[in-house]
Amino acid sequence: MDEYTPQALREHIRSGQHQGNTSGYSPGYVQCNIVILPETWATDFLQFCLRNPKPCPLVAVGQPGDPALEALGDIDIRTDVPRYRIYRDGELTEERTDITELWQDDLVTFALGCSFSFEEALMADGLEVRNVAEGVNVPMYRTNIACEPSGPFVGNMVVSMRPYVPADAIRAIQVCTRFPSVHGAPIHLGDPAQIGIEYLASPDFGDPVTIRPNEIPVFWACGVTPQVALEQARPPFCITHSPGCMLVTDLPNSRLAIL
Repeated sequence: MDEYTPQALREHIRSGQHQGNTSGYSPGYVQCNIVILPETWATDFLQFCLRNPKPCPLVAVGQPGDPALEALGDIDIRTDVPRYRIYRDGELTEERTDITELWQDDLVTFALGCSFSFEEALMADGLEVRNVAEGVNVPMYRTNIACEPSGPFVGNMVVSMRPYVPADAIRAIQVCTRFPSVHGAPIHLGDPAQIGIEYLASPDFGDPVTIRPNEIPVFWACGVTPQVALEQARPPFCITHSPGCMLVTDLPNSRLAIL
């Protein structure tokens, strides 16, 4: 794991020195998925998050036109995410490492809880997190699990996967139940076909990881879910993080735990 403080890591991101995956970086601090929308679309998206708290757990919401998220640290959302995705009319049109020149006075930032935050708790309990151990982005998959719609925002849940032997899978459930603000307990374990996943070796986002003999896949609700909803809603303009490239905040993970 990288021992950079969140502020030091964000400085590296701002300067372009870090442009990739943030899993395992700045241990102890909350990482967030990001969605940025025009204010006219923000109310429906806020309601979508409130109706679907497992894949879309709200951590913070910015003010229209304000790139700061003061509750999460000294943050400029235009520069402090390693890589952004730009959508126009629901279509992914480009990726950037800086969105300063795209910023508008009506944009609202949503910061959503990320599974990277509970990975630390799993490892502290002695459970390996395979994507961290192998130095890759966590594998993520589209499912057949429908989200509760809100206005134009509809779609199926995306999940992230980490493999465990059954006894460790039970322990992982116990650990993650304490973190409802960062997806909480897994939503499925075992047969991926039951939630519409055909090939574990071919994730829709992220990278495949090794699944050893006697291990089963364990699936958590994933913060890439809003990107699927955005594809369906087709707002004229929106920005998200690229999968795995999160906003690293100054908020300690312990603040989100239920003791």
